[in-house]
Amino acid sequence: MKQEQVLNFNAGPSALPEAVLQQAAEAIINYNNTGLSILSIPHRGDLFVAILEESKALVKELCGLSDDYEVMWLQGGGRLQFCMVPMNFLRQNETAGYIDSGHWAAEAIDAAKHYGTTGVLASSREDNYTHLPQWPESVDKGLRYLHFTTNNTIYGTQWPSIPASDVPLVADMSSDIFSMQRDYTNCAMFYAVAQKNLGAAGNTLVVVRKDFLERVHPGLPPMLDYKVHAEKNSLLNTPPVFGIYVSLLMLRWIKEKTIAVIEKENRAKAAMLYAEIERNALFHAAVDADSRSLMNVVFHGRSKEMEKQFLECCAGRGIVGIEGHRSVGAFRASLYNGMPLAGVEKLVSVMHEFEQSGG
Repeated sequence: MKQEQVLNFNAGPSALPEAVLQQAAEAIINYNNTGLSILSIPHRGDLFVAILEESKALVKELCGLSDDYEVMWLQGGGRLQFCMVPMNFLRQNETAGYIDSGHWAAEAIDAAKHYGTTGVLASSREDNYTHLPQWPESVDKGLRYLHFTTNNTIYGTQWPSIPASDVPLVADMSSDIFSMQRDYTNCAMFYAVAQKNLGAAGNTLVVVRKDFLERVHPGLPPMLDYKVHAEKNSLLNTPPVFGIYVSLLMLRWIKEKTIAVIEKENRAKAAMLYAEIERNALFHAAVDADSRSLMNVVFHGRSKEMEKQFLECCAGRGIVGIEGHRSVGAFRASLYNGMPLAGVEKLVSVMHEFEQSGG
């Protein structure tokens, strides 16, 4: 008897397309008919170098980048990048600008304080991040860089575009990279952890413009130096081979589908769910309409008891991962690229049935 498919709305690690999962599973047993598992191919051998080079080329193609950019695969997740960015580009007598739009943006600010001065140019903290802060009208050109988080997974807000900037712009795109068409060339650097739209957890994509890379401070330990990682082609140490391979599969899937189509689907999924939240008397949205994320839909129930009952109802219908982050509670449905429209349709249907039953 075939098991009913479970719909995974987790914020990360998140749902991946079935085609990607199937290819990854096959590669564990026999990678490209080599008789070797992807888990055991040499990380400096031709098989893996080909994976690296294809993945780098696809990132540039999908982002519309020239060879003026370096593409790297690193480890350590977003928190390491919170430290590596200021470690490489900020000194104690220098200042970097930060936009405080949510939990992870605030963590990036706290990490940077260990290395230099952080100027918070805009924040929506006082309103509990229920909206995006106003982007600063003017920025001091003496700042080393300006850092912002494109999508805020916990509070459910998202910047609709990447603004142009008079200072080097650094973007944390961990939870919405490749979810919509954007001008990546406005960034001097961007990074994204691979556990949402970019594959399995364990590796991080880092893309840096070469002229910005030249500003890295000398004397850093090699493992924490972006220039060294670029020079070593992401092979300074043993890389997360399988994680990078799954990211390559995702990049192929994205290219085949096209970002234009993916954006259209993401907008349709989010519009459908937000419409049900607005219509359904049992729920209400947590975020102002003009700041709402396409990736992480955050909403509340009319009572804690009702929220508990709805979670139990969803679990019984094969819907998992819609609990809100532990710091805010309530609900969060993550609609990353791997979540099909049919999955959102089912969630909306369950919400409607729950309302009809009296909640």
